[in-house]
Amino acid sequence: MNSATTPASQVIERHLEEFTDSKVLFAGDLQDDFPAYLTAKAVKVHTTQFHYYQGLHKKLGENIRFGLLPVADLFNDTDTLIYYWPKSKAEAQFQLSALLNQLSKGSRVFIVGENRSGVRSVETMLADFGRIQKVDTARRCSLYHFEAESRLAFDLKEWWQTYQIDDVTIKSLPGVFSAQHLDVGSELLLSALQEKPEIIRGQILDLGCGAGVLASVIGTAHQDVTLTLTDVSAAALAASEATLKANGLTGSIIASDVFSHVEGKFDLIISNPPFHDGRETNYTAVESLIRDAKKHLTINGKICLVANSFLPYPDLLDRAFGRHQVLVQTNKFKVYLA
Repeated sequence: MNSATTPASQVIERHLEEFTDSKVLFAGDLQDDFPAYLTAKAVKVHTTQFHYYQGLHKKLGENIRFGLLPVADLFNDTDTLIYYWPKSKAEAQFQLSALLNQLSKGSRVFIVGENRSGVRSVETMLADFGRIQKVDTARRCSLYHFEAESRLAFDLKEWWQTYQIDDVTIKSLPGVFSAQHLDVGSELLLSALQEKPEIIRGQILDLGCGAGVLASVIGTAHQDVTLTLTDVSAAALAASEATLKANGLTGSIIASDVFSHVEGKFDLIISNPPFHDGRETNYTAVESLIRDAKKHLTINGKICLVANSFLPYPDLLDRAFGRHQVLVQTNKFKVYLA
């Protein structure tokens, strides 16, 4: 979470008088602690990101909730929604549908986001729901406002996506990494692991699991392993649970910011780690992953990860482990083993 106010929040700050007498619910792609300082009659937050929840929980207590869908009591007495547009239009549709399904008729809705993230598409997305107006443009962001004239229909079952990797079924939701197909990096990592079957044993941790692709493919091929999957995204955790179930697999699924809630030691840690936070490059999570991995590995335990070739992982791996191997590489990706 950024301590500095993001451009989107800076646009909201230009309209503070709008919220003084309001009971506000924040949701969406929140990346700063602005909700903790907004002057309003009441402030609540729904977040799908566990690291954001951890960062703000001390300040907001029970007024911030983490989960895939907003719980009903967040909407008690709420009369204003401030939604931060994410980088994925599909994710925005999913989240707004869930929020506007529960928001009371007549509530005010403010939607803010960076122009390059496609926030302008909200004008057509919600055209049938209420009369939406752009009320401000600044900091390369746009702010929209409308009043909820009705409630949107929402059924979680309609949002699930499914695809196959050979005989493995992948279940996913909007906003989850590799939501609609196997990404090139994960495919390369899996092919590299297939060439090293001797390291696939015992306790395996899939860190930043997304839809559970890596763990499910490995678990299907190696029935004797024990799987643990972690992610910060509530949608990813729900997708991983559904993917394991679809393939008759079991495993522990944990909300964790890198190793924050991981216990025990593992024989193999696998990861296709993110290096973006929103649309910005951010190595913090990966640096923490590599730096702290040894504490969570058994004797002779290994870490295997895939990354864009330009990222500075070799030095990080050598500092943490003394040395590393490149199992396979392409023009774009490398698979590291340490």
